Amino acid sequence: MATNTAYVPAPQIRDPAALRRLDGITYVAKRALDRALAALLLALLLPPIVLIAALLKLDSRGPVFFRQIRVTRHGRLFLMYKFRSMFDGADALHAGLAAAGEGNGAIFKLRHDPRVTRVGGWLRRTSLDELPQLINVLRGEMSLVGPRPPLVTEVASDWRHMSRLEATAGMTGLWQVSGRSDLSFDEMLRLDLQYIQRWSLPLDCLIILRTIPTVLSRRGAY
Repeated sequence: MATNTAYVPAPQIRDPAALRRLDGITYVAKRALDRALAALLLALLLPPIVLIAALLKLDSRGPVFFRQIRVTRHGRLFLMYKFRSMFDGADALHAGLAAAGEGNGAIFKLRHDPRVTRVGGWLRRTSLDELPQLINVLRGEMSLVGPRPPLVTEVASDWRHMSRLEATAGMTGLWQVSGRSDLSFDEMLRLDLQYIQRWSLPLDCLIILRTIPTVLSRRGAY
């Protein structure tokens, strides 16, 4: 699938004031800052990234990276990268675990997922599994800060996801620093829309700073 030209239907809920902020010169500056910081972080974090890749290979068979189609701004599809946290072929068991999901109704989450490997569990608890998303930021598919990138199936099953596609998906966001997986879908939606409506570069900087203690506390990470 050519993910750089594929789309889901365009968002149906629009806030003209928010769109002006998201299309202005400051938003261009946001994208430039995203790419610059992503490149810097990838260079600085190369040693731990290589170490994590080696640990994954030693712990279980399968690829180092997990790739999944997600939806970003204006319904654009892209391949999101993460470190693989489950054993190879775990997707085939998803249907059998769906009934045991502990997510917020619109998003599947399982606190003690039997498909997660030993190293994968540690990566999830420390949020290190998300480091490869810096590649997506560098490619312009994600932002450092923005709404959570939904799955295609999530968008198709609940139209409320559409209103979150006004902004580029982010590695972190108001949802991340406010509870992550412990939030209900309604709470996550409210925070993502609040971010779009209030967006500014200072707000992005504040969220990035708040992300550090959130990650260290491991709250809502599983």
